[in-house]
Amino acid sequence: MEQFQHCIIKSFKHDGHLHRMWLENWLVPDSLLLPEHASESMRIFINEQTPIQEADGKQWISRVPAVSFFIPGQWFNVVALMEEHGIRYYCNVASPPFFGENVLTYIDYDLDVILTTDGRVQLVDLEEYEQHKAIYHYSAEVERKVQDGLKALTARVERKVPPFHDEGVAHYYEAWQKQTGGGNRHK
Repeated sequence: MEQFQHCIIKSFKHDGHLHRMWLENWLVPDSLLLPEHASESMRIFINEQTPIQEADGKQWISRVPAVSFFIPGQWFNVVALMEEHGIRYYCNVASPPFFGENVLTYIDYDLDVILTTDGRVQLVDLEEYEQHKAIYHYSAEVERKVQDGLKALTARVERKVPPFHDEGVAHYYEAWQKQTGGGNRHK
């Protein structure tokens, strides 16, 4: 059986400076991917109480377990936050992911879509996006890809298609718990 692989996730801003790092994540082995995720070659990561480092060097620890979904070629990613009252999906409009050497990277474009545990959908950080669009001088092509990513993401949220299935999130988290006993955070 393939093992969960330790990885780091790094997000950057458009100008290339580091935005945030999630330091302890576990890549779900391909052999454990559900068919609906494998068909899109998704990279899925689990983390729980992972240290998160901000661009200024400050660190904090995540409070809830998370299952993150990255889809090659898509201008968004999805983080399923396993909260006490259910799963909240926090979705980042972002460049397609790049994965190599146990590090996944992407550019964060600020726009976020949240699907709450009670099914409400919220678009957040529009002001931050507009500010960064002006500061970083997004090209027309980047602007188009960001807007297309937001539309694709919103369509998935509305249709509740993968990865917006609580059962899949629970499947990966339970498999990770079973195989690693919680990830062996202190390797």
